[in-house]
Amino acid sequence: MTNLPFPRASFVGFDELFKQLERAIEHQPLQYPPHNIVKYNDTQFDIELAVAGFDMDDLDIEWEKNVLTITGDKKPRVGTDDRDFVHRGISQKKFIRKFNLADHIEVVGADLHNGILSVKLELIVPEELKPRKISISKPELLLEENS
Repeated sequence: MTNLPFPRASFVGFDELFKQLERAIEHQPLQYPPHNIVKYNDTQFDIELAVAGFDMDDLDIEWEKNVLTITGDKKPRVGTDDRDFVHRGISQKKFIRKFNLADHIEVVGADLHNGILSVKLELIVPEELKPRKISISKPELLLEENS
């Protein structure tokens, strides 16, 4: 089993997600573009993708049924196609990256700054699923009322 670069103990209830991550790491080559997953606290996360050379118009973000899909397709720019590259190290190939999100993780925004696409995620648990405080009654009171 692959050792993941983050502690499993801090992600309770994400077992299936970890299994998918482990399978992806074991059976897939390094995917383009490289990415980071940043955890700010228990409810806020970012997925950061290195997309140097891509403009906002070249990127598309779609979120449906717990799957976040990020697509990049570099559109040719007028006057740049006739350049003669001595070395071309900044990849601008088309890509599609999919991320499986846990239940109640919502995409709340995205921004592009200095070649990094940052997709903001937040854990938003519905009120009916949040923990509730249950009061404890005293047994003596119950006995006296029944007499």
